[in-house]
Amino acid sequence: MKQVLAIVLGGGAGTRLYPLTKLRAKPAVPLAGKYRLIDIPVSNCINSEIFKIYVLTQFNSASLNRHLARAYNFSGFSDGFVEVLAAQQTKDNPDWFQGTADAVRQYLSIVEEWDVEEVVILSGDHLYRMDYRLFVQRHRDTNADITLSVVPIGEKNASEFGLMKIDPSGRVVEFSEKPKGDALKHMRVDTTKLGLNAEQAAEKPYIASMGIYVFKKQVLVDLLKKSLGQTDFGKEIIPGAAATHNIQAFLFDGYWEDIGTIESFYDANLALTQQPTPPFSFYDEKAPIYTRSRYLPPTKLLDSHITESMIGEGCIIKQCRIHHSVLGVRSRVMDGCTIEDSLLMGADFYEPAPERKTQAETGGVPIGIGANTTIRRAIIDKNARIGSDVTIVNKEGVEEAQREELGFYIRSGIVVVLKNATIPNGMTI
Repeated sequence: MKQVLAIVLGGGAGTRLYPLTKLRAKPAVPLAGKYRLIDIPVSNCINSEIFKIYVLTQFNSASLNRHLARAYNFSGFSDGFVEVLAAQQTKDNPDWFQGTADAVRQYLSIVEEWDVEEVVILSGDHLYRMDYRLFVQRHRDTNADITLSVVPIGEKNASEFGLMKIDPSGRVVEFSEKPKGDALKHMRVDTTKLGLNAEQAAEKPYIASMGIYVFKKQVLVDLLKKSLGQTDFGKEIIPGAAATHNIQAFLFDGYWEDIGTIESFYDANLALTQQPTPPFSFYDEKAPIYTRSRYLPPTKLLDSHITESMIGEGCIIKQCRIHHSVLGVRSRVMDGCTIEDSLLMGADFYEPAPERKTQAETGGVPIGIGANTTIRRAIIDKNARIGSDVTIVNKEGVEEAQREELGFYIRSGIVVVLKNATIPNGMTI
């Protein structure tokens, strides 16, 4: 795999994940209490022995830069690296990234410098575990110019993905990006050719692109140079190349979740608490998910009742009840609290005891969750200060709301408390 270069697409402004992307790039959004989204594709690369990794981003990249610099340091005796390439304006490229293909095109000179055979293009907002060695091997065995990783999907979400038809050899013969109506129906196929049984094929009659590609390096360079007006791989580059290039499909049969929206992000995190086996596991010793080492103390639990939950390290949880929730590193939950069906991202730092005491005595709100607070179906972003006797339950069942001046949004019925926000004592949401 020394002949493979990986490029992780960090995405645009992350509007579907807003307000979690208000102060950070989408790949830097926390995941599962201690990781970040970017850790998934980078860990998959490392586990697949791909050690040359670029991450392309253009919005709020400071925290992403900091995380990658602290988490991934390769030996000085190897040529391995994980490096951020942020969008920049130059004389030749005065604009920001206009799409996935344009992002790679703007850094094509760096790609050309590497003596590699293949370039793997990855997405920075998916949750899955894949051995890219199998992906690349399929690409080589079929002498493909481009190979797409695909999954069979059902009718409900089919219009959100790039769909394709393949021949018996696995070659892509037709590709349509996010089709609707009759165009969607036209893309229905018999997915038993992918190995599904008749019942599964009836439930999942579409073949969807995961937004993960392997290109022959020279093919990638030539396509991007010849199509300067085309800015997106899924919408333009790949459909345009289908007639002239050997494009193959690689079936991925594991768990895969596109977590690009608040609802899918929330669901994917809470699914990790499922027993006995969650759909995605962080407990695979053969293919671990790496992240930054923080050297935090163990979590302290004081007379609390916790069920179906994941608790990050360095937390202090006192006399409360927590059910079906994920708590991030350094979370502080005071006595009398009830937390259900919620994701708490924790904190970036500890607030010293004297400072917490002063806050409480002067009517301020210490970092963490105050006493006798109830939180249900919510996402509490990092460093939030939730006061005592607060109720966050979306009692009116609002689906969408923007209350930035009050420190929260509501997305798909999920209350999202902003990073660094303060919710005063006694407030009800």
